[in-house]
Amino acid sequence: MTDTVAAALAFDREHLWHPYSSALTPGDPFFVESARGIRIRLRDRDGRPREVIDAMSSWWCAIHGYAVPQLDAAARAQLAEMSHVMFGGLTHGPAVELGRRLVDLTPEPLQHVFFADSGSVSVEVAMKMALQFHLAAGERRTRFFTVRGGYHGDTFSPMSVTDPVGGMHSLFAGVLPEHVFAPRPPAGFDCAPDDPAMVTWERATRELYAAHAGEIAAVIVEPVLQGAGGMHIWSPYAVSVLHALAREHGALVIHDEIATGFHRTGPMWAADHGAVVGADLTPDVLCVGKALTGGYLTLAAVLCTREAALGVSRGEAGGLMHGPTFMANPLACAVAVASLDLLRDSNAGAQVARIHAGLEAGLEAARGIPAVAEVRTLGAVGVIALREPVRVPEVTAAAIERGVWVRPFRNLVYTMPPYVSGDEDVEAVTSAMVQAVASVHGD
Repeated sequence: MTDTVAAALAFDREHLWHPYSSALTPGDPFFVESARGIRIRLRDRDGRPREVIDAMSSWWCAIHGYAVPQLDAAARAQLAEMSHVMFGGLTHGPAVELGRRLVDLTPEPLQHVFFADSGSVSVEVAMKMALQFHLAAGERRTRFFTVRGGYHGDTFSPMSVTDPVGGMHSLFAGVLPEHVFAPRPPAGFDCAPDDPAMVTWERATRELYAAHAGEIAAVIVEPVLQGAGGMHIWSPYAVSVLHALAREHGALVIHDEIATGFHRTGPMWAADHGAVVGADLTPDVLCVGKALTGGYLTLAAVLCTREAALGVSRGEAGGLMHGPTFMANPLACAVAVASLDLLRDSNAGAQVARIHAGLEAGLEAARGIPAVAEVRTLGAVGVIALREPVRVPEVTAAAIERGVWVRPFRNLVYTMPPYVSGDEDVEAVTSAMVQAVASVHGD
């Protein structure tokens, strides 16, 4: 096994791209042998086995953990029927059932479902919807309004609404379409409307929107939590301000809940936090993905209101101009249905509330580390923000030595654990995070 792993890692290093990696200085990934529950079994280049808790839910999608009996059974049953058929001119039971579940789970106005290949592609589709909606109405609205600090994916259109300066796509400035970016909303879920920082932000945002109102096709945001843009938690009130601006000026609202949906921030949807400030934050278009299949297969969905769907369809094109080869893949849809059933039956909201309590308690110790600027939590999300960039290889190694897999970035060491994590698991994760930061950045 040692020779096999070493050979695989050598080939990987020489030939395989990894996310955001360099062919000049490839990294040293661990070899994964298997995954069960919330643990993954690794081997390093020396062949040493390690079992670690996956504190990342495989980039936030494996909410039920690994080798889940219900999802395995759904995949096997669907494979016995068909793994794939085209969705052009055909339909099938898994797509119909998943569409029904999504319509039932989302706010009542969202009645139409478009299945996409991935989260990034779902944002592409949502943006095309908004553009076609206004073109069909005879309006040449070609720009989008968003806030700094966001991240919406790595394909072309999502890159254009990701932070153009602080984001990971600044390399493409001058090539991407230029959209309108308001300042990043003030930090803090509880930041009040009369907080000076909120007052300043709202004034600047309203002025900026007014200057471009006739150009704006849609407002697009990650409500309440900006994920890969920096794990920035912001107020539902600020989200409501953006909704109000869109409504006042005839633009659509797109919510990117690819990371935040399915209870990650507490309620089913991050937009549900609008109840805290008495606001209905139902969007015109909603993007979901990541946890949709429980991390088994790539699948996303775009939901929209009947008004948006009919508006798009009245245009010259006669329909929404997008059609992926693997649209509504039956295997992925069947697993997604099983995942949503499990989400319901496991009382995921209560699971997330329990995890949140554990994250708050366990990460408190990080506040005493001088290098730590802030600790923040929301739902099943826990973040240690440093005053300096994370020494990623060292912190990752230190966490692995303590039995936990994390994937830090920028100045952040964070966790988005699977919902099936027990109290002892959450304690192990937070302890490893705190100790790893203290051991590497405590000097």
